[in-house]
Amino acid sequence: MNSLLLSELKSEEKDLLQTLVLLEEYIFQDELIECQSTAEQPFAFDSLETIIEQCQAVISDIESPLEQTEVLLNELYYQHMFIDNHRNIWPIPSFQVATSLNQRLMSPMVKAVLVDEIITACGFETDLVFVPNKVMIRICCNDQFAIIFDAVTGESLDWQDLNLCFDDLVGDPSLHDVETVNRQAILVEHLSLLKSALINEQMFDKALLCVDVLLSLNPEDPMQRRDRGFLLHQLDCFKVAVDDYRYFVEHCPKDPAAQLLKIQLDKITLRDPTFH
Repeated sequence: MNSLLLSELKSEEKDLLQTLVLLEEYIFQDELIECQSTAEQPFAFDSLETIIEQCQAVISDIESPLEQTEVLLNELYYQHMFIDNHRNIWPIPSFQVATSLNQRLMSPMVKAVLVDEIITACGFETDLVFVPNKVMIRICCNDQFAIIFDAVTGESLDWQDLNLCFDDLVGDPSLHDVETVNRQAILVEHLSLLKSALINEQMFDKALLCVDVLLSLNPEDPMQRRDRGFLLHQLDCFKVAVDDYRYFVEHCPKDPAAQLLKIQLDKITLRDPTFH
C-alpha cells in the first residue's frame, strides 16, 4: 500500500469517518471506478447532515443533558431506524459508509463512528470505549454522569451490567476501567471484520488488501501473516504464501493451525528441496 494512505491512517488529526472512506476507496477501488464511469456518486453525506440537523432540533428546547441524551438516542435509533442486532458475518455493503447509512445496515465500527459523529455534532463529549468483547460509545452528560451504550443495538449499560462485563477478567476488579479505544484499534477492528466478510464471499483479492493494511499497521502480527498466506494460496500464489505460513508456524507453534501447517510444509520441503 502507498505511504500517503498509511500516513493518513496513522494521523491523529485525520477525521475517523473520512479515514473509513479512504479505506473504502482503497479496498473497493475497482467498484468506485465503475461507479464513476456510470456517473454514480458513491459517497454522499447529505443524509448524514439531515440526520444531524433533525437530532439537533429535537433536543434544542431541552435543558437537562441527561434528558437530552435519552431523547437523542430515541430519535436516532427509533425515528431514524438505527436499531439493529449483532451478526456473526456482516454483508459487504455494511462496510461502505454512504451505502450502509442509506440502507440502515451498518457494520459495528462504521455505525460506531457514524453515531459518534452525530452525537458529537449535537454538542456532547463522546468517545469509543472498550467493554470486554465489545466496542461501545460513551456520552458524557456532565461531570458526574455518563451513558455507555452499544452502537449496534442502541442498548445502554447500567452499573450492574458493566460490572458483569468485567467479572471474567483476571486481576484486581478495582483496576478494571472503561478505557477509550485508540484510533489504530478502531481501524484494526473494522478491517478485521471486513476481511472476514470478504473471505466469506470469496473476494480474496479485496481481503488481501485488508490484510496488507493490517500488516502495515502491525507488521509483526503472526495471525495476519497466516491470513495473508491463506489468501495468497487461494489466489494461486502458493510459493509466496509459504514464507507467511512459516512465519506463523515459528511464532505460534502451539496453535492447532500451526501444527497442521507445519506438517504440510514439511511434506512440501521433502518433495521439493529447492522450494523457496
